[in-house]
Order: sequence, then structure tokens, then C-alpha cells
Amino acid sequence: MSKRINILQAEPDAYKAVMGLENYVANGGISKTHFELIKIRASQINGCAYCLDMHTRDARKAGETEQRIYVLNAWRDTSFFTEEEKAILALTEEVTLISHAGVSDQTYQQAASVLDEHYLAKVIIAITVINVWNRISISTRLEPKRVEA
Repeated sequence: MSKRINILQAEPDAYKAVMGLENYVANGGISKTHFELIKIRASQINGCAYCLDMHTRDARKAGETEQRIYVLNAWRDTSFFTEEEKAILALTEEVTLISHAGVSDQTYQQAASVLDEHYLAKVIIAITVINVWNRISISTRLEPKRVEA
């Protein structure tokens, strides 16, 4: 692959602005588990290898199980996720794929029924932030560093 622009070097203030939003969400009361599930699921949908590598590692460090990470793209077919997590994952999918059909009333209402207003807002912002990172990473062709076994 050809080398592409490094956003941090080319536009450090823009990078810092996105990082500020990331830090706001990370330190704003959303659970680490929820935040990492959002990041992994959106990155799966968007096909962002760099973010998948980073966030599956981060999730493991935060105590997430390999089993839940492995089946995350088929979360509806397992009993491994809580009702809150299922609502968050459904919302993550619809916000990430927003151009397909928007966010359905059913998905939004389910999330609103299990999350309070402030937490729901943080989840939506978290979904938005990872989608920004995915788009930066994919458009600039960031690649994860290979780790030898």
C-alpha cells in the first residue's frame, strides 16, 4: 500500500480536537466495557483493521473476555451480552450505518428504556467518535503493527 498523509503531523489541532472528544467520553462516566464494545463493533462494521487491533487489545486489558470479543459480530445469536449491551450494540450498528435507514424508533426506544438520558447521550457521542477515528484510519491507511507470536 502506498503511504498516505499522517493527520497528527499535518493537522495536529484537528487531531487534538478529536482526541478531546475521545477523552471527554472516556472520562465522562461511560463504562470501559461499553466504550470498548462500541469501538470494536463499529470498527468491525467499518472494516478498520487499525482500530480493531487497538480496541480488542484495550478491551482485553480492561478485562473483556476473548469469547465475547470473538462473537461480537454475532451478538444477537448469543446470551453473552446484557440488555444494556444489546441496546448499545444495536444503536452502534444503526448509527454507524446511518446512511442505510437512519436510527429506527425501535432501536432508539430500546436504548432509552435501559439507559438514562445522560448515558444515552454519552453512548451516541462514543459511537460518533469511533466512527471519526475509523474514517481517519481507513482513509489514511493506518495499519496495525504486526506482533509475532
